[in-house]
Amino acid sequence: MSKDESSGLRVGFVGAGVMASALMDGLIAGEVCSAKDVMCCDVNEKALKVASAKGYLTFRSTKELLESDNAKELDVLILAVKPNIISLVCQDLVSAACSSKDFLIISIAAGVTLEAIEGILPESKVVRVMPNTPCLVGISAAGFALGQNCTDQDAETVSAVFGAVGLALRVQEKLLDAVTGLSGSGPAYVFQFIEALSDGGVRAGLPRDVATKLAAQTVKGAAEMVLATGKHPGQLKDGVTSPGGTTIAGVEALEKGALRATVISAVTAASKRSMQLGGKSDEYISNKHGL
Repeated sequence: MSKDESSGLRVGFVGAGVMASALMDGLIAGEVCSAKDVMCCDVNEKALKVASAKGYLTFRSTKELLESDNAKELDVLILAVKPNIISLVCQDLVSAACSSKDFLIISIAAGVTLEAIEGILPESKVVRVMPNTPCLVGISAAGFALGQNCTDQDAETVSAVFGAVGLALRVQEKLLDAVTGLSGSGPAYVFQFIEALSDGGVRAGLPRDVATKLAAQTVKGAAEMVLATGKHPGQLKDGVTSPGGTTIAGVEALEKGALRATVISAVTAASKRSMQLGGKSDEYISNKHGL
């Protein structure tokens, strides 16, 4: 079948792990493409069996995928592998029968810069994406940066792919470390907050299972209100805090515990660590970002 006859994008994955699997499923659920238009490769036989059972085309190596007839029709190739093997995958692309200039390359490998990938694939269209784990339940928050050969149309393609599993916002590459510190690491902070809310409920007399469900649903509902209304979180907070009421008493306790300052410090620390893992010196981080 030619691209013109296909109902959607044709997407390949180098790597079929947890994040890649969630993306594949999201593409199907979001009707971005059909199962027959998704292909993946992995050295893990179990991962390939799971993918094959869902109707995706599977291959045992990057080379095997790229040399298949299906690769000639690819629109997007997502590199969902560990950062330390990205260069090897890029070398496979260099030697592949199909031209990597014919499809968009999206890397979700943390810390691997556009410059590093474009150094091996100078004529290819490359995008860096920083997704997060709620991708697994279709509520990801991702930031992405375009390479030097990309167009606005490529940005739309990235938004379609990652929009199938949540929210995808375009940023400058230098801001991806901040994205890592906020949304990449952020779920861990929120899990701790949910746990703390649940602990508070238990302290006040609720059974643990009830407290945890109420805490998680409360966080989910509050987040949806921010997104749905477009209002500033502070404005929504003020709408809940009546004079002399229960909520303002709780807010006062949070302020005494420096909740906001602590969360800011967490995002800052994670962003700085992302820069360090990317090879940036502490002096550079301090001079350029003030961290």
